[in-house]
Amino acid sequence: MTIQYTPDHEWLSVEGGIATVGITHHAQDALGDVVFVDLPTVGSTLGVKDVAGVVESVKAAADVYMPVTGEITEVNEALRADPSLANTDPMGAGWFFKVKLSNPAELDGLMNETSYTAFSANA
Repeated sequence: MTIQYTPDHEWLSVEGGIATVGITHHAQDALGDVVFVDLPTVGSTLGVKDVAGVVESVKAAADVYMPVTGEITEVNEALRADPSLANTDPMGAGWFFKVKLSNPAELDGLMNETSYTAFSANA
């Protein structure tokens, strides 16, 4: 399973046409302690760069953007109940939502880990 990244500091991993999406270590570190998440509605269809949710921390609030076009198939209710999962395990238990890809070719525009690491070092 390959993880890809957006310039807005979301990550996604794709398996069987479904992408799991969350925020990166860089994003959660910049935000500080996450205290609230607003997740998208299951069944909604969103396009690339649409706002899919909001993450609020003690420092700031930030939008979570759709990295690909698709239909939301699942949200992480555990994260809604315990937003700190976005800090303690942002690329595991702290995932935000799953989306059924409408256009897998959009994945070609995302960064791999090497590119993202270089990008975020300068962010």
